[in-house]
Amino acid sequence: MIKIKDHIFIFLLISALVSACKGQQIKSDINAIKIPAANTNSPKLIKTQGTDEYQLIGCSLRDMSGNLWFGSTGEGVYKYDGKEFIQFTTKDGLSSNIIISMIEDKSGDLWFATKGYLSRYDGKKFTNIPIPGTIGSNILSKNDPQKKNELWSMMQDRKGIMWLGTNDGIYCFDGKLFTRFLDNKSIQNDSNVQLKWTQCIFEDKSGNIWFGSFVWANEGISRYDGKTITQFKPYGEGWIREFMEDKNGELLVVTRHNGVCRFDGKQFTNFTQKGGIQNGSINTAYMDKKGILWLGTELGSGEMNEDGGLWRYDGMTFFRYTTMHGLVHNGVYSLMEDNDGNLWIGTRNVGLCNYNGQTFTKYSE
Repeated sequence: MIKIKDHIFIFLLISALVSACKGQQIKSDINAIKIPAANTNSPKLIKTQGTDEYQLIGCSLRDMSGNLWFGSTGEGVYKYDGKEFIQFTTKDGLSSNIIISMIEDKSGDLWFATKGYLSRYDGKKFTNIPIPGTIGSNILSKNDPQKKNELWSMMQDRKGIMWLGTNDGIYCFDGKLFTRFLDNKSIQNDSNVQLKWTQCIFEDKSGNIWFGSFVWANEGISRYDGKTITQFKPYGEGWIREFMEDKNGELLVVTRHNGVCRFDGKQFTNFTQKGGIQNGSINTAYMDKKGILWLGTELGSGEMNEDGGLWRYDGMTFFRYTTMHGLVHNGVYSLMEDNDGNLWIGTRNVGLCNYNGQTFTKYSE
């Protein structure tokens, strides 16, 4: 079975990068939907859409106000204000109940990436924006509805540009216009990467944009420095799940088959295998405020105690937590820290719990 971060995934164009994102432009077709008056509130995250044990909490974020948001692969999105959960689904105006990723923009609006849409939430209503183009076609084409463009990833850079990873390559979005990134002929692309099926997008502290490929494209890592695209394949790896930076500013890369690799600017080094973590088990990574690296893993179903779990790495030693320690499920897919330093863990079976450094508390039914 292909996991959520292995399957689909999404945005803004500003004048400073217009030269990097030239090409044909299309206006977005925006549909605003008001939210019904009533939402189900609960002290725990409750499934209402009839999803099965394979659905999961695949992404999460903490907004400017300290609210926590959890995106699922079938139950829509949940907001937690410290007291109760509010669930939003298609009944409330969300474009889909399958959430690929989430971000908060500079104005405080939330953006949810779904299969074929961006859903923007301003605190009162959802505005759904369809992704343009069809696979293998001109971006203005509306032919062949059986091959619609799909979102796989998204990232908003420091200048406000939304970068969207789709079947048809990378698009930029400024809130009004979409532009296909590689249509800019001034970009030096000696490796001729296509940037299709990009699973993750990341901007580092120096302003470089990194693209991680899903297995169908098998392009590995591509770095864009504002002029040139440079391709990397650490250990020959073509499938990249996630990027982040450590406290020293070094790039960390979560790969599908070669664990987590550290990039020092010259070479990639797998440092997780030495801690006993199987290379193909890591789904996600998170660096907390203390500089502790947390890793969410799973090998198969995540049900057995020896399978998957949550790993803690303090720079010297690795330690694994499983359901035997109170973890709600051993298949871990989402990690986030709240304002109080508690770690929130999203798992398979739409499971959710937090860890305060001593005990796990379950927040899902």
